[in-house]
Amino acid sequence: MSWKLEVIVPASAAELFAEAIESLCAAVASFEIPDSSLWRVEGYAPDMPSHADCAAILAIAAVQAGVPEPEFSCVPLPNIDWVAENQRTFQPLRAGRYFIRPSHFEGPTPFGAIGLTLDAGAAFGTGEHATTKSCLLALDWLARCRRFEKPLDLGCGSGVLALAMAATWRRTVLAADIDPQSVAVARENAQINRLSLYVQTRCSNGFSDREIHRTGPYDLIAANILAKPLVALSRPLCQQVAPGGVVVLSGLLAHQENAVRNAYGRQGLALIRRIPVEGWHTLIMARRRV
Repeated sequence: MSWKLEVIVPASAAELFAEAIESLCAAVASFEIPDSSLWRVEGYAPDMPSHADCAAILAIAAVQAGVPEPEFSCVPLPNIDWVAENQRTFQPLRAGRYFIRPSHFEGPTPFGAIGLTLDAGAAFGTGEHATTKSCLLALDWLARCRRFEKPLDLGCGSGVLALAMAATWRRTVLAADIDPQSVAVARENAQINRLSLYVQTRCSNGFSDREIHRTGPYDLIAANILAKPLVALSRPLCQQVAPGGVVVLSGLLAHQENAVRNAYGRQGLALIRRIPVEGWHTLIMARRRV
């Protein structure tokens, strides 16, 4: 039996509480509560966390965030095959020119759309989450402006962005992730979508893999991760951006935009477009040509 730890906190404190809960749980998710300034932060653990540990880490997070210590709940979850349940409920969706469909969908792809087959599973990225959807919208907008010859999907998860780039420009796309399971899923999805000739996968912590360095610099880098890793990666990532190159940065909440934007601005990139979706921001930034 698994357990869910839940807390309701102000939006400005959601990231701190998510980090705190992550120390006790195997997975953490945060959700904006509609028509309010609050977020629900949930942690999932295979065993019940102790009440004392929960109270301690939440008290510290409250002090760090400068907010009152919130109440929390920790309840058992029913034994459900969540992957199968997600696959059952996942329906096709449209993001710009991209039509993301599960494998069980038997309907047609809308005229003029690029159809991509993906099932909800162990790797992040089906287009349902606001960050993935806004990245797809960013790629759709960029495709109206120019072609790209050497794209990189950093933190690829399911590989959905790499698939979208490969299907749009028919160029080799490097898809990298720190998680070996995500890399395997991305590779499988490339095969399912008959894009294996265009999508190359690598397991890498940021830019640690030699192949990523050898292949660069890139004229397009998509990084749908989180705000803090984006800031930490700003220098090595920008070193791999070709003159005139573009980066798509996602996984940041509205209040985290300035930190990410300033980190990349210090590396010589300028904001050319912002795509907000459900409280999350995706930034399109570019390097000036020499």
